[in-house]
Amino acid sequence: MTLTCTNVTLRQKALRNDRISLYLDYYPAIRNPYTMKMSRREFLGIYLYAKPRNEQQRIFNQEMLNKAEAIRCIRVQSLINEEFGFLDKNKQKVDFLAYFRAKARERYEKWDCVCNHFEKFCGGKCTFGDITVELCEKFRDYLLKCKQIHHPNSYISRNSAAGYYSTFRALLKIAYKEKMLRENLNDYLEKIEWKEVKKEYLTLDEVKQLAATPCRIPVLKQASLFACMTGLRISDILKLQWSDFEMGPDQGYYIRICTEKTETEATLPISHEALELCGEWGKGLVFKGLTRAMTHHPLKQWIAEAGIKKKITFHCFRHSYAVIQISLGTDIYTVSKMLTHKNVTTTQIYADLVNSKKRETANKISLK
Repeated sequence: MTLTCTNVTLRQKALRNDRISLYLDYYPAIRNPYTMKMSRREFLGIYLYAKPRNEQQRIFNQEMLNKAEAIRCIRVQSLINEEFGFLDKNKQKVDFLAYFRAKARERYEKWDCVCNHFEKFCGGKCTFGDITVELCEKFRDYLLKCKQIHHPNSYISRNSAAGYYSTFRALLKIAYKEKMLRENLNDYLEKIEWKEVKKEYLTLDEVKQLAATPCRIPVLKQASLFACMTGLRISDILKLQWSDFEMGPDQGYYIRICTEKTETEATLPISHEALELCGEWGKGLVFKGLTRAMTHHPLKQWIAEAGIKKKITFHCFRHSYAVIQISLGTDIYTVSKMLTHKNVTTTQIYADLVNSKKRETANKISLK
């Protein structure tokens, strides 16, 4: 059997609005195995400035040409391997926004927030065929400049934008693995860099101070102190079930969970005191009635009543657990495992916060 060699050429088509559309020209034409029709052109959804006015636009054009060339190379490889999935246009008509909502329901709150932002960004309509590198880059720019959904007078922080875009890129990766997207667009996308911020935490004395302060919502107090003693995220505490607890061979209790954020399977030992915070043994959810709304104003009010001046969020209890453990001598590898970090370097920042050498160095200089 003789195979016809198809040439794939990157071409340009001038548009009326001073833009140029990039497309691939297949010669001879290739047969679409899904429709049995011959295909000669594939428009990439990538555009150039026809008359770049400045250096920035010229750089943009070159970057787009590089991305288009990368796609052309992928197409050549696909044709050599006789893989024609990129020709299936039916998937391009599928509602991407509905797909996003479905994936968000399977995950945690941040996915819902990102989905809401994307829905606002695209005007409530978006198919898989609309998902191009250019659209993703526009969404990146949107996140860097947009305001909060529930607080329209406030802009989202850079780190929130970085987290949202990371979530969006995770969705693109899933869609690619499920063959809903023809390419892994993340190969062409630039992430939003995180801005280093101060990690706030409570000392052991401050945790004891908080424990001694009455809270108007008992379940919030129980869950907060439980987080200080286990390092669990709010997403995992909200879904914690009594069936997740079991007794180990050492007669101590363990929690077996799959963390919601990182989808990491973990078996974590807990103390009897932490178990007591869960209340009476039962069935279903451990912290019944706990909601995310409680971790905002009610939590701030309770912390203020405890006389703590720091800006503490529920996630700071996780930081507190790590800092307290390291300050008490627990090795960083063990703390990393308890926090279900995938890499011990993620845990290193907590060790830096309690580095005794830094304290010694700071105390060497005195004006008295």
